[in-house]
Amino acid sequence: MPADLAVIGLGPYGLPLAQAAVAAGIPTLGYRTGPEPGSLSPAELRRMLSGGFRPTTSPAELGRVRTAVICAPTPRGADGGLDLTQVESAARTLAAHLRPHTTVILESPVPPGTTEDRLRPLLEEGSGLRAGRDFHLAYSPSRVDPGNRDFTPANTPKVIGGLTPACTESAAAFYSRLTDKVVRARGPREAETVQLLETNYRHVNIALVNEMAVLCHDLGVDLWDVVRCAETKPFGFQSFRPGPGVGGHAVPQDLTGAPTGRALRMVELAQQVNSQMPRYVVQRAAALLNEHGKSARGARILLLGVTYKPDLADQQGTPAREIAIRLMELGASVSYHDPHVPSWNVLDRPVPRADSLYEAAADADLTILLQQHRTYDLQGLSVKAQLLLDTRGATPTGAAHRL
Repeated sequence: MPADLAVIGLGPYGLPLAQAAVAAGIPTLGYRTGPEPGSLSPAELRRMLSGGFRPTTSPAELGRVRTAVICAPTPRGADGGLDLTQVESAARTLAAHLRPHTTVILESPVPPGTTEDRLRPLLEEGSGLRAGRDFHLAYSPSRVDPGNRDFTPANTPKVIGGLTPACTESAAAFYSRLTDKVVRARGPREAETVQLLETNYRHVNIALVNEMAVLCHDLGVDLWDVVRCAETKPFGFQSFRPGPGVGGHAVPQDLTGAPTGRALRMVELAQQVNSQMPRYVVQRAAALLNEHGKSARGARILLLGVTYKPDLADQQGTPAREIAIRLMELGASVSYHDPHVPSWNVLDRPVPRADSLYEAAADADLTILLQQHRTYDLQGLSVKAQLLLDTRGATPTGAAHRL
């Protein structure tokens, strides 16, 4: 066998898995399912190649590994649900070369029931093998937090739900090589629903604190002081922070149109709340300009940090794009600064990039902090900027207007 593991899909879920496997000494094949947003720096790629990673474009090689993990992206489709096109394509590709005794695991975010009702038939029909008898099949939700240095694959528990107890144990044996703790779910549907709960928990709680941000502004209450005090409660409360919107690859699922006919109303409402935040940021920006005798039309507005997460280059779902568009529609002249984004297009047009942060902030009528990258000197920025709107609560108290 050329490798122990094949990672199918080298985007935001597959690349971290491949990196963790190589770091654990597992010879790993990497197979792309399409134009995926994940990327490696030249230095990272060299380290992986020297550690046993081998990219491949040959589907035949997928059938010569002990374990194959499907990590294809599942973006939001036109109907609002998850688009499983790349997962199904990956399954068909793998099925044509699947051999007995292989362990197949799905890590992509999917609706509950996908592993059994959609993945299993594709694998069985394409291979002539039977899941649970001839090969092992399981689901394990991806738990990736890009840029988080405290929680890595090694110290993040891995949930596994197999089609049969033997499937679960086979998947557990693989993941035990990567992580300190394996958690066994009753089956793939339970494991899939773990992913559903974890993703929706984040979005619902962000929506709650975003609504609190709007309420506190209307009441003249310092939201950030409220959060600071509330997070001292040692039970029954987990702190979340408001922001200009919610980005990232984890799409909330309200299960509208699911076979059960039961939608998650709270998740649907959370999506509505969070999707309104870019509009609210623009409203606050226009109001601030107006309070200082300026109109949004013709105003020079600098956006700081246009990625969805600090200290990363990933722009998946970033609210910065919608904010830029809405400001442009008001007639503002928009520029940006981001140490991780050398060029940025909005509406197929390049947005001017500021070379000198301090000079650009001093020149702009309004600077909006959308992402608090570690390299930003927020104390110095608050002194240089004519007018600063902080959507992340990252600036010192009283140094800027906060969301």
